[in-house]
Amino acid sequence: MLKKRRWLLLLLTLLVLAPIVAVAVERIQVAVGRAAHPMPGQLVDVGGHRLHLIRQGSGGPTVVLEAGSGEAASSWQTVADSLAPQTTVVRYDRAGYAWSEAADTARTGEHVTAELHAALAAVNAPKPYVLVGHSLGGLYAREFAQRYPADVEGLVLVDARPEDDARRTAPLLSGGTPATALPPWILASLKAVGALRAGGGALLDGLVPPDQRREFLDVTAAPWSYFATKQREADLIHLTEDAVRGQNLQDLPVRVIARGRPQDYEAAGIDAATGAELERIWQDGQRRQLTISRRAKLMVAERSGHLVPLEQPGIIVEVAREVIAEASASR
Repeated sequence: MLKKRRWLLLLLTLLVLAPIVAVAVERIQVAVGRAAHPMPGQLVDVGGHRLHLIRQGSGGPTVVLEAGSGEAASSWQTVADSLAPQTTVVRYDRAGYAWSEAADTARTGEHVTAELHAALAAVNAPKPYVLVGHSLGGLYAREFAQRYPADVEGLVLVDARPEDDARRTAPLLSGGTPATALPPWILASLKAVGALRAGGGALLDGLVPPDQRREFLDVTAAPWSYFATKQREADLIHLTEDAVRGQNLQDLPVRVIARGRPQDYEAAGIDAATGAELERIWQDGQRRQLTISRRAKLMVAERSGHLVPLEQPGIIVEVAREVIAEASASR
C-alpha cells in the first residue's frame, strides 16, 4: 500500500510539474526567438497603449500598410523595402499583436483606424496617405478612407475581405470549420505549453506557412493577448462591413488586387463543392469592390493565393506606384 501511494504521489507530482516545465521551456524558446528577431521599429503611444510602428523612406505621400487577420508588420517587409526608396512607408502591428501592446477598447474598425491615425500623426508621417490593406486589413483601410477622407489619396485592396462576405458565406459555414472551431483560450494555452511547436508546427497547417512558423510563434503570437485579439477582431468585423457597405469614394484612385489561385479549402476541413462556392463568392466580392470609386481598377495576382504580400509582393509594389503616380498627377 505504501509503495502504491509513493507511485501515486510521484505521478501527481509529474502531472503538476510537466505543464510548469513546458511553460518555462516555451518562454525560453520565445526569448531566444525574439533575440533573433529584435523589434525593428518604435513603440508609439496612441492613448492607453502603444503600437509598434516601422517607418522607412522619406517624403510623401506615405504608403500605409494594413495587415490581415492575425498578421503582423513583418508580412509587409518585401513590399516596404521596395517602396521605401521612393517615398515614406509605414507598417505596424495592430494592438495585441507581436510587439504592440493590447488595447482595452473594443476591436472595431472605428478604434483600429483611430489608433492608426493617431500613430501616423505621432511619427509625423507625411500626408496624404496611400492605404494598402490586405484581407481583413482591406476593410480597415476602407473605413480609414471613409473616416479621414482629407488625409487619403489612394487605396489598394489586396485580396481584401468584401463587405458582404460574412452574409453570403454564413449558410455554407453554419457548422464552422476545424481551423476556426477552437476557442482562443485553448489556442493560447497550447501556445503557452509549446504544443504549437510540436511536429514542426503541424497544428498550424493551413494557417501559417512552414517557413514562417518560428517567427510567428516567437514574435507575432508571442503576446498572451494574440489569439483573443484575433477573435475579437473577427467577432466585430461585421460593424466595419456595415460601415463601408455601399461606400462611395468618388474619384479616389482605387486598385483591387484579387488572388489568382484559389484557397486550399481542404486544409480547413471544407469539402470540394463548398470550397468551390466559397471561392466563387470571394472572387465575385473582389469585383464588387470596383463600385466604391469611379477610378477603381482590377488586377489579378495570377501566381498567388490569398497571401499576396508574401507570395507575389511585386504586384503590390507595382500597383502602389501606379496609384501614387495617378494621385500625384491629379494633385
